[in-house]
Amino acid sequence: MPMVVGVVAGVAVLAVLVLIGVFKMMWRVAEPNEALIISGSKHRTEGLEEGMGFRIVTGRGTLVLPGVQAVRKLSLDLNETELSVDCVTQQGIPLKVRGVVIFKVGDDFVSIANAGRRFLDQQKMMSERVHNVFAGHLRSIVGGLTVEDMIRDRDKLTGQTRAACGTEMEKLGLIVDSLQIHEIEDPTGYIQNLAMPHAAAVQRDARIAQAEANRLATEAEQASFARMAEATRDSEILQAGYQAERDKAAAQSRQAGPLADAAARQEVVVQETRVAELEAHRREQQLQADVRKPADAKAYEKRTLAEAERDARISAAQAKAKETELAAAAEATRVKAAAGAEAEATKSRGTATAAATRATGEAEAAAAQAKGLAEAEAAKAKGLAEAEAIKARAAALAENQEAVVAQQLAENWPEIVKAGASAFGNVDNMVLLNGADGMSELFAKALTMGGTGLGLARQLLASMNQNGQAPGGTSPVLNGVTAPTSQKVQVEEGGE
Repeated sequence: MPMVVGVVAGVAVLAVLVLIGVFKMMWRVAEPNEALIISGSKHRTEGLEEGMGFRIVTGRGTLVLPGVQAVRKLSLDLNETELSVDCVTQQGIPLKVRGVVIFKVGDDFVSIANAGRRFLDQQKMMSERVHNVFAGHLRSIVGGLTVEDMIRDRDKLTGQTRAACGTEMEKLGLIVDSLQIHEIEDPTGYIQNLAMPHAAAVQRDARIAQAEANRLATEAEQASFARMAEATRDSEILQAGYQAERDKAAAQSRQAGPLADAAARQEVVVQETRVAELEAHRREQQLQADVRKPADAKAYEKRTLAEAERDARISAAQAKAKETELAAAAEATRVKAAAGAEAEATKSRGTATAAATRATGEAEAAAAQAKGLAEAEAAKAKGLAEAEAIKARAAALAENQEAVVAQQLAENWPEIVKAGASAFGNVDNMVLLNGADGMSELFAKALTMGGTGLGLARQLLASMNQNGQAPGGTSPVLNGVTAPTSQKVQVEEGGE
């Protein structure tokens, strides 16, 4: 029994595996960029004629009977073909048109069926076929256009070409995604010659525009240079102003140092002065504490002792006086009655004598004091006068010695003449010779002696200017001239 179950299970599993393998072999799936064309049985597809004999599957899976149906794939990818077509325009000008066509198989079943019938086994030939179709229609369209039309309106050429090829491409089951005309080659140079007038005009306009631009640029440059010069001038003016301010600040900064040093030195001097004052005050206080106060203490001690001694002496004297007074009182009481009258008389006489003596002494003292003060004031005034006179003479001698000497001589000339004439005072007999001439000679000698006195006076004045008194301790010239010693002059007269 278990063996039968195992066999049945094995057969069931094998049957399942066989079914899975058969299903896998029969199931086909179409990719998004392809279409499955299944042939081998009669099918009816919407949009297709009856009796097509194949089925189209896109984007899904389907069952295919192996050995009965055949399955082939048609690519729905994009394809492109390069166009290089020799054409002749309406003007008979040969051109070569270059472009590109991007196409693909249509997504509808009709396009897929048309493309499947024509390109299923020749999908690689699809680009060549499309090139031939577009080349023929492009030549036909270019033949009806001029070069100017092709250059000026390429979209027209592209649109006519697509429209002309649309029917044929539809029959082939293809659709055009893009048609681009890249280049139109002109081997004859027609397009270049056609462009020359325009190029010349453009070149002319370009030269004019360039000249105008150069002029504007030159004007702009000149204006810019002018603005630059103006800006340079303003900048230099500002820089000069800033430099002046910097120089002023630098000068002030240079002056600030000496001023600060001077202020600092001044402050130092002030502080040193304060320190000196404080030191002097300290020394004064120290002197007060070390010298004056001890001295005051000693003086106070001595004064106190002296006052105490004085008070003691006074007390002793008062006691003695009291004792004497008591004794005198007793004696006075004893003799009072006998000598009362005599005592009163004696007292009166003593009082009168003492008063007279005191008055006389006071008068003599006042007189002596007044006399001394007067003499002192006179001596002081005389000294001040002499000092002022000496000072004035010294100043006068410093300024004009000759004038001072002349003034002194003028003031003392009588004394000088008298001193000169005193030489003849002791002459007993004088004999004059030569009459009047002898007298003139005599007077000349006298005057010569007076001149000698004049030199002596100048010497005395010079000595007074230096020392304030005459040399040798003699009196100054202002106080008189010392007369020479007496002499006897014998003058004899001789006659002719």
